[in-house]
Amino acid sequence: MNLERLPNEEKLSLCRKYYLGGFAFLPFLWLVNVVWFFREAFLKPSYTEQLQIKAYVKRSALGLLLWVAVLTTWITIYQHFRAEWGEVGDYLSFTIPLGIP
Repeated sequence: MNLERLPNEEKLSLCRKYYLGGFAFLPFLWLVNVVWFFREAFLKPSYTEQLQIKAYVKRSALGLLLWVAVLTTWITIYQHFRAEWGEVGDYLSFTIPLGIP
């Protein structure tokens, strides 16, 4: 998508939709929001909607970092303690590794 062709109101609307979509457990939308609108928010000359876009980009980046921290923590804990959790650890997995851990 070429953001240069969109009017500023449409850019703000699209940025807001991606920001709100991230709350539906879709942190990938926050990543897309940050990548697509970073230049619009921080590098372009000032315009009316830029302050709101900047706020959405900052919040999207914060939400993305929070998701990455939570997922990394959970994956680390699960990988470390899966064998000690016994059946519960196996039930949480889609694939059950064979052998003794």
